[in-house]
This record gives sequence, structure tokens and C-alpha cells, in this order.
Amino acid sequence: MEISIKPIVTEKATKLTDKLNRYTFRVSPDANKYQIKQLVEKLYGVKVVNVNTAVVRGKNKSRWTKSGLLRGKTSSYKKAFITVAEGETIDFYSNI
Repeated sequence: MEISIKPIVTEKATKLTDKLNRYTFRVSPDANKYQIKQLVEKLYGVKVVNVNTAVVRGKNKSRWTKSGLLRGKTSSYKKAFITVAEGETIDFYSNI
């Protein structure tokens, strides 16, 4: 089973990072906390203190166009909040 992990860089996630040393990732829906912890420690070389997860449900979307009403849905996903040890940081922009 392959677990995918992708950082979420928004204003709210950046505030969490600055205030609580907590990073936000979008992860595979079937990944558990232990797998997420091992993957983050291996990829970024940091000590993970805590992992919290949340499932973000998909939302219905609609918009009016010339051809009429278009309806769709955003996909649901799992979000992981990773707290790293004091004094350690994760640099998302190091390999750009």
C-alpha cells in the first residue's frame, strides 16, 4: 500500500505552524496515524510528537453558465496535523 502525503500551505496552516509548531498535510484516506508518523519522520528527518487526523467531506458545488446550471462535487480527503518536537522545523521550499 502506497501512502501519499502532500503539504497544505494556506494562511490558517501557516498560523498553526508559527504558533504551535504544527504542520498540515493532505494524506491518503486509508493511512493511519502510525504510518503517517513514520513517513513524515523518514521524509523530513524530524521527530514527530503528535499526529491528529480529520476527514474533510466533499461539498456540493453549482454555478450558472450560458448553457444552464452545472452541478458537481469536490472530493473528500484526509487531513493530518503533525506536531514536531520543540526546536525542529520542516522546510517545504528547500528543494525548489
